[in-house]
Amino acid sequence: MVSIYENAKHDIIRAGNRLDRQNLAPATSGNYSMRIGDNEMAITVSGAHKGQLTPEQIMRSDLDGKSLDGNKPSAETLLHCLIYKLYPKINAALHTHSVACTVLTRIMAMEDAIILSGYEMLKAFPEIDTHDISVSIPIFENTQDMPKLSAQVSDYLAKAPQTPAFLIRGHGLYGWGVDMAEAQRVVEALEVLLLSEMHIKQMT
Repeated sequence: MVSIYENAKHDIIRAGNRLDRQNLAPATSGNYSMRIGDNEMAITVSGAHKGQLTPEQIMRSDLDGKSLDGNKPSAETLLHCLIYKLYPKINAALHTHSVACTVLTRIMAMEDAIILSGYEMLKAFPEIDTHDISVSIPIFENTQDMPKLSAQVSDYLAKAPQTPAFLIRGHGLYGWGVDMAEAQRVVEALEVLLLSEMHIKQMT
């Protein structure tokens, strides 16, 4: 019988291949994970190219970010941990890097959120069935202090649990879902919306 961990490896590798083809995983950027137990997740190891993942580059970690198999987790593992702790029904989380997210969040240097309104693509987010809505996506400052950043993100999401994703300025975004398919849909939709907003701002 194939284990939950082996299935997670398969899904993460497929997601890595797909997102790499969309230019959302340049170099060795980003990290992807899936919940595989009450206090355990499968997550990409530090320094792995997400479009060229092998099963050996996906490790096991507990939800405090501690390696369970001796492999080295990404410094950003704590952000995956907080998502799974805050949302018991969430089973996949994706962190992508794109030109649109990087440029847009730098253009919006004084803003702590981007408001997305009127887009048909908003219906790709969970529990949204109309374009006639506004969705606030928070922007957090980039830092190497992961405990500090994790605390900031956790505080925000605890107060706004309906938030489908968040951005890190000049860095990338995090999106999640009840399964890998939903997490990919959220991330891909948000990347299209960010690209649209970037073009609009550059034209005005």
